Amino acid sequence: MPPPARPGPSKKPSLRVERQLQRQGHRLLAGMDEVGRGALAGPVTVGVVVIDETVRSAPTGVRDSKLLTERARRGLVPRIHGWALAHAVGHSGPDEIDEVGIMAALRLAGLRALAALEVTPDLVILDGNHDWLTAPTDVGLLAFVEPVGPATPPVTTMVKADLRCSSVAAASVLAKVERDELMVALGGRHPAYGWRLNKGYAVPEHLEALARLGPCELHRRSWRLPGVGHDDQMAPNRGATTGTTVG
Repeated sequence: MPPPARPGPSKKPSLRVERQLQRQGHRLLAGMDEVGRGALAGPVTVGVVVIDETVRSAPTGVRDSKLLTERARRGLVPRIHGWALAHAVGHSGPDEIDEVGIMAALRLAGLRALAALEVTPDLVILDGNHDWLTAPTDVGLLAFVEPVGPATPPVTTMVKADLRCSSVAAASVLAKVERDELMVALGGRHPAYGWRLNKGYAVPEHLEALARLGPCELHRRSWRLPGVGHDDQMAPNRGATTGTTVG
């Protein structure tokens, strides 16, 4: 479906877009956002937050997770849980990213998040300009991902929805906190890569450890990992990036 009208710049997200969509008949709205797409190790993670017309303004401080400190994000989690009608987080691991590519893995994580909800949204607001959640109608990488849970609800995309829509910003916080905690736990098994601090992204200490030790089983081995030699027989780098943004 076509996206709603874009609101003007705002200092903080609001429910303005959500209310507009609800007036169009989409009572149960799900904000969805992902983290970990550009990491070199660990899962890609998708958060989803569902609201209806009875849900009031988001808890004070809800923002795109990248704009918040770790302490602020963690403090918001229980408040978001109490505010939202429903919420969930889904993951797709590095082995799945290697097998089907990052875009299909994103869809798988999003479907897992939706399947964990106790309600079925009427519409999903997806951050960005590409609908990676909906199953394709043609044959491609996404077509080989087994469906998880109920059919995918309709999707509307919005660039910078995490800056504009409270539901999407809240979803980004839940996804970021859960993935960060997972990477810290996994980092205890592989301390040399510094995941406690870098969460699997391409920062100098992580790249140095990759060059010295090579990748472990939690790295995305189909990617062109910086500082690591690549076998010509390695799986193709499907939709991967090696960006250094930590988000």
